[in-house]
Amino acid sequence: MLFRRALLRELIFNYFGVFMVLLTITLTTLFIRLLGDAAHGELAVDAVLAFLGFALFNFLPLILSLTLFIAILMTLSRAYRESEMVVWSSSGLGLGAWVKPVMTFSMPVVLTIAMLNFVIIPWALDKKDEFRQLLDRQDELSVISPGMFTESKQEDKVYFVESLAANGAQVKNVFVQSVDNQQLGITVAQTGVHRQLSNGERYLVLQNGRRYEGVPGQADYKISEFGEYWMRVQQQTLTLHQDFGANAKSTAELVADPTAANLAEFAWRCGFPISATVLALLAIPLSFVNPRAGRSFGLILALLVFVIYNNLLGIVEAWIAQQKLGFVAGLASVHGVMIVLLLWMFWQRISMRSLRWW
Repeated sequence: MLFRRALLRELIFNYFGVFMVLLTITLTTLFIRLLGDAAHGELAVDAVLAFLGFALFNFLPLILSLTLFIAILMTLSRAYRESEMVVWSSSGLGLGAWVKPVMTFSMPVVLTIAMLNFVIIPWALDKKDEFRQLLDRQDELSVISPGMFTESKQEDKVYFVESLAANGAQVKNVFVQSVDNQQLGITVAQTGVHRQLSNGERYLVLQNGRRYEGVPGQADYKISEFGEYWMRVQQQTLTLHQDFGANAKSTAELVADPTAANLAEFAWRCGFPISATVLALLAIPLSFVNPRAGRSFGLILALLVFVIYNNLLGIVEAWIAQQKLGFVAGLASVHGVMIVLLLWMFWQRISMRSLRWW
C-alpha cells in the first residue's frame, strides 16, 4: 500500500538521522570523560576505547527508545503541518490506521532494546568488571604515556616521559616526583627502561640523571648524580573493581533469586521495552500540530512526557528495591498510567475534542 510504504520510508530516514545525532553526542561526552580519567592516571590510555564500548551499551536502550519516539513525532508532525494527514483522512484512513505501520516499524527497535537489556548489557557489565580487575593488577607504569603527567594509583609518585626511543623499549627525558617519609624526591634522567627480576620484582631503571631530595619549604636539599638509579615499582594491591551487583547478573539469575534488589533490576529491564512500545503509540496522538500553538509546542510536550515516563521507571525501581512496592504492582502502576493516558489521547483525537491549552 502506497500509504504504508511512504510512511515507513520516511520513518526509517528520520530514525537514522536522529540516531546518528544522539549517538555522536553520547560518544563525544563519554570519550571526553574517559580521557579525563586517563589524564589523571585512573585508566590506561589503551583501555579508553574498550571502556567507551562498554559504557555505550548502557546508554543504547535510552538512545534507541528516544530516537524511535522522536522519529515518529517528526514524521507524523510533518504530515499534519503539510496537510497530508487531511488527505489521508479524506481517503478513509483515520488515526487508528497509523497504528499498524508504526508498530511494524517499532517492533525491531523494541526487540533490540529487549535484547540489550536482558542479555547484552549484563554481559558487558560483567566483562567490564573483569577488564578493570585485569588493569588493576598491572603495575603503575602501564598507564604512563609520552607527553603526559601521570599520577600513580597510590598517589605518591608523578611520572613524565617526553618520548619513546626508536626501539620502543626505552623512554627519553624522564621526570619522576615521589614522596617518601615526608621527603620530596625529584629525579630527572636522560633515559629509562623497565626491568623485571627473576623473583618477579619490577624496577624502573633511570640512566644518566640527577636526583634532588629534601623537605618542602627548607633549603637543605640533597643533590646527587647517577649513572643508573633503580626505582622499585609498587605492585598493585588495591582492589578497585566496581561491584555492579544485580546490574551485572544475567536475567536467569535474577529470576532464580527473587530478592528485592534482583526484582527491582528485573523490573528496570522489563520497563524499557514496554515503555518504548507505549511511547511509539503515544507519539501518534502527540504528533498533532496546532498552527496556533507553534511548531515547537508539541515537541516540547512530547519530550516532557518522555522524561517523566523514564524518571517514573527509575522511581519504581527504587521503590521495589526498598520493598515499598511489589514487582507486579510497580510495573502495573507506571505502565498502566501511561497506557490510560495513551487511550485517552487517542479518544481525544478521534472524537475531535481537545483541551483549551491543547
